[in-house]
Amino acid sequence: MKRANSGLTWIQQPHVTDFLRELAGSPDITHASLDQLPASATREYVRGLLVEHNVLPRRDELNTRFTGWAGQAIDRVTTQNHRDIIRRYIRWHHQRRMNQMDEVTQGTFLRAKQSVTVAIELLNWLTEHGTELTAITQAHLDCWQAEGPSTRGIASRFLDWAAKTNLIDTSLKLQPHRRGTSPRLDAAKQQEIVQNLTHTTTMSPRDRAAAILVLVFGQQVSDVVKLTWDHVTVTEDEVTITLGIVEIALARPLDEPWRQLAAAPTHDQTAAHPNSNWVFRGGAPGRHLRASSLTERLSSAFSSRAARLGTLHELTKVAPVAIIAEALGYSPVTIERHAIDSSANYGQYIASLTLPRNHAR
Repeated sequence: MKRANSGLTWIQQPHVTDFLRELAGSPDITHASLDQLPASATREYVRGLLVEHNVLPRRDELNTRFTGWAGQAIDRVTTQNHRDIIRRYIRWHHQRRMNQMDEVTQGTFLRAKQSVTVAIELLNWLTEHGTELTAITQAHLDCWQAEGPSTRGIASRFLDWAAKTNLIDTSLKLQPHRRGTSPRLDAAKQQEIVQNLTHTTTMSPRDRAAAILVLVFGQQVSDVVKLTWDHVTVTEDEVTITLGIVEIALARPLDEPWRQLAAAPTHDQTAAHPNSNWVFRGGAPGRHLRASSLTERLSSAFSSRAARLGTLHELTKVAPVAIIAEALGYSPVTIERHAIDSSANYGQYIASLTLPRNHAR
């Protein structure tokens, strides 16, 4: 690490010293031996350091965490029949999907926990009313949904699985949760914020660089944090970023935060990122910045969701669906929905599919 004193300062913290002393008592340092120590942020940080420096093999931490959480969640189900159903739901729906992923994302992890939690609430409610899942009726569903919060609509995911596995009738449905129209920034407000970003000194280059991708190119924060330096090219003449399959050049002065970030990447003075290729390096060793953390940081200037929706709304008025989807890394179906919402007439642009791939430069 470039600054050894930062490492010494960290080690000398009492909670870190106590943990390292406890770790030293383990006969071997393995993932299993770490799992036996009390859960804490320090334990996971040390695990990350050991992985990044090739002391421990890399493993999918969120997959492992979900497996441990699921075992405890099953115990909350009040009858054996329903416990067996939840166990099957977890294993053959959620864990099977996670095992097929290169690495479980935070979003997948949280959605799986939420889906299982609401499914358990439904099954325990049925037990309280003397009913098995296999005997559930539409009247049961209507009653359960009406007397609880709107989050009960999430049980649709569990019910879809139950219908596919022939546990319930395929006609049984929950009422969809009706959301209000999400607010979006209008073009004038977005322009004002972009102008401010090019002159502010109160926001770090990292946050400004991320904000530009959200405000100008309608990127989701969850995708922004996954960018690596393989997606970015910085030369004396220009800065280009590959968002979809197209390299997009940043006009001046939008390129300036990116030049600063390339010259002085974050967390480059510590042992947490010895060979990191992440543009937005996180606090955890070897990990990118969490989307929720970046969203919170940007919230002092604007709502990331409102900005993204506003940008896509405006873009679909002036550019073909196919080009937007290709350049920004969205699916055509997603951009088409925004196009319909903005009343864009894009049928005439079908021929744009044949345009050169560097049209966005």
